[in-house]
Amino acid sequence: MIIDCHGHYTTSPRQHEAWRKAQVAAKGDTSKVPPRPTISDDEIRESVLGGQIRIQRERGTDLTIFSPRAAGMAHHEADAAGNAVWSDMCNTLIHRVCTLFPRNFIGVCQLPQAPGVAPANCIAELERCVREYGFVGCNLNPDPSGGYWTDPPLTDRWWYPLYEKMVELDVPAMVHVSSSCNPNFHATGAHYINGDTTAFMQFLTSDLFKDFPTLRFIIPHGGGAVPYHWGRYRGLAQDMGRGLLKDYLLGNVYFDTCVYHLPGTELLAKVIPVENILFASEMIGAVRGIDPETGHPFDDTKRYIDAVPWLSDADRASIYEGNARRVYGRLSAQLAKQFAA
Repeated sequence: MIIDCHGHYTTSPRQHEAWRKAQVAAKGDTSKVPPRPTISDDEIRESVLGGQIRIQRERGTDLTIFSPRAAGMAHHEADAAGNAVWSDMCNTLIHRVCTLFPRNFIGVCQLPQAPGVAPANCIAELERCVREYGFVGCNLNPDPSGGYWTDPPLTDRWWYPLYEKMVELDVPAMVHVSSSCNPNFHATGAHYINGDTTAFMQFLTSDLFKDFPTLRFIIPHGGGAVPYHWGRYRGLAQDMGRGLLKDYLLGNVYFDTCVYHLPGTELLAKVIPVENILFASEMIGAVRGIDPETGHPFDDTKRYIDAVPWLSDADRASIYEGNARRVYGRLSAQLAKQFAA
């Protein structure tokens, strides 16, 4: 089985996104927010059959670990109460997709974060999605302010209640920023990569995993700048007297393969141990065009993994399936339930 650990519902029905725009425009006045939109099963089927499922079939992948649209989280656009309603709607829609297509999708939830609001506020929604919907993880925004980084770093005790619940539920988090409201940072070209790199550096300088030895994070987009600067990070850790990265980070931090060219994928596979790499395509995500140098879609990341010459069949099996089953602790049991449905 080939498991894509990073897919977003970027093709959700238009009335879903339109509702969020109306909610944000109401600026907290719930009397001005329209009723939740009615979305039929047929509309959901249509929204993924021509997109995500078609691409799965074309590229030879089997299952997508599926979450709401990352840019659509936009935690900075509403308060905690508004974001709680929006997260409930987004997560319920993901659950409906997974119910209609149980062999193609398994859920990961959006959290109702808001700038300045303690992450403990997200525990109820995480637990609901895991226990009621069978979700196997969450997306965690390290910067709910949308590019201004006003909350404490991920290693601060501010986050600990949420981490305690993640450990209890045996679910990892993908560290994923949302849209940027800071004009200095293009959302997908700068803010996403900044978020990935910043999260890794926060982990490097902390003792978080001494406090939470089984806590797990996936850093998407190939780890941002991390693999390219692996020597810098090893050197910084050494200068700080922290020891070897492989000893105190790589039991808890993993990287996906959302790198949109072969040289970048080769670098990732050369620098990061195979057991820390999870296959992903971000499908359908930030870059959707055809690479004129290859004639293939930029985001056909399976093509790159298949082309790395030094990866063995066993290595590819780990990247495509084994590592995802290990990192997402509830994945195998949930798949068994969904496949039996």
